[in-house]
Amino acid sequence: MTEVRHNWTVEEILDVYNTPLLELVNRAQQIHREFNNAGEVQVSSLLSIKTGGCVEDCSYCAQSARYNTDVEVMKLMGVSQVLAAADKALAGGASRLCLGAAWREVKDNSDFERVLEMVRGVNEKGMEVCCTLGMISETQAQQLADAGLYAYNHNIDTSEDSYKKIITTRSYDDRLDTIHNVRKANISVCSGGIIGLGETVEDRVNMLKTLSSMEIHPESVPINALVPVAGTPLENQPLVPIWDMVRMIATTRIVIPQTVVRLSAGRAQMSLEGQALCFMAGANSIFAGDKLLTTPNPDFNADMEMFKIFGLTPSKSVKEVHSPS
Repeated sequence: MTEVRHNWTVEEILDVYNTPLLELVNRAQQIHREFNNAGEVQVSSLLSIKTGGCVEDCSYCAQSARYNTDVEVMKLMGVSQVLAAADKALAGGASRLCLGAAWREVKDNSDFERVLEMVRGVNEKGMEVCCTLGMISETQAQQLADAGLYAYNHNIDTSEDSYKKIITTRSYDDRLDTIHNVRKANISVCSGGIIGLGETVEDRVNMLKTLSSMEIHPESVPINALVPVAGTPLENQPLVPIWDMVRMIATTRIVIPQTVVRLSAGRAQMSLEGQALCFMAGANSIFAGDKLLTTPNPDFNADMEMFKIFGLTPSKSVKEVHSPS
């Protein structure tokens, strides 16, 4: 039985990451099968409920008001629009809907009250509801929990050292404080990062060290490949090689074996063969739908065809699994 550890060292994780690729994938696949049903993939849908105009300076983000990108600024959506999107996502095979708002932090105002109403409405449809709204307080986290929120996404993005080069408008500790507030409200934590920001392998490993050292591991770890956006400081970054994604997913699976490893941004640039390797390396979740907030993503039909080719099935939501038959 593989031990679930919280005391991985940077050197140990680096050794895992640098394992010969096929050996690494094989080891990750074995651990994946030990902890999960390798034939099931959790399908999430991501909806931008408030787009653009963010005051943050995240160098990778098309939604920052500081950069000239093609993103159209849109106010917070109405509850009925979100519930209609939930129905569409549910019909397409998604078991989770993630609601994303381009805010630095949540304010205690009518917009937050509307988000709480959205959470309650989607929750009543039997879907897992996730939110990514920026920084939240302990009280706000509890309000979201009371509304039925299942998970909160707040990525740490990269290592603490690399973070300072990518974002200056909030600190690494700010990120960790929000995750702590989410955990205190007994909401499932979704936290991962982005590769391709110009970071080193050591930065990637240090990010996994931070996540694996948490007292309770994140229930979900998204691994994103940067999608360079024209107008942002990282617009000229080269695309991440598929082998780097495979290594990162496999290493995450080995170091945080019980988590859901989500193959996230960058899938539109990946071949079917590349995605197959990612699933073999332990990925067991994807975002489906033609957009991830503002970047392209394969549509539902293409993903369902991919699942058919690979012999994968969408997993049921936690609500469905635990509901009386």
